Amino acid sequence: MKLAVECLSLFSDQDRIDLAKIWPHHNLDLLEQSLDLHQRLFASRFNGRLLAAVMVEIDGEYAELDDLMVREATRRRGVGLHLIQEVVRQLPGVKEFWLTTADHAGVNEVVLDRFMESCGFFPVSGGWLYTLS
Repeated sequence: MKLAVECLSLFSDQDRIDLAKIWPHHNLDLLEQSLDLHQRLFASRFNGRLLAAVMVEIDGEYAELDDLMVREATRRRGVGLHLIQEVVRQLPGVKEFWLTTADHAGVNEVVLDRFMESCGFFPVSGGWLYTLS
């Protein structure tokens, strides 16, 4: 089965179980209620299970990525890269994507730098930026 990236608006029971593993600190009820055209949740699904997720706040041609997380057991297999590439592809009106470093204090900085650069982002003060030409 192929890895698929979906923009979620309602969570199934299984989605809630998987999202709790991806983001144990989130209140999933509040998160689900906050989703709209400007606040979206993209998730990678394989064999019916969510493996990674990212929140995307959209403001015109600008989008901020928040809480990018890949489940520990599936890291270093291309899931995160595929998620980022699909978010960019599925938001053709967005020309600039930003990810702040503040959301990733517990993540190894060198690993995150390499990952973001492999996704086409470049480091800027306070985070990483991806610009479409």
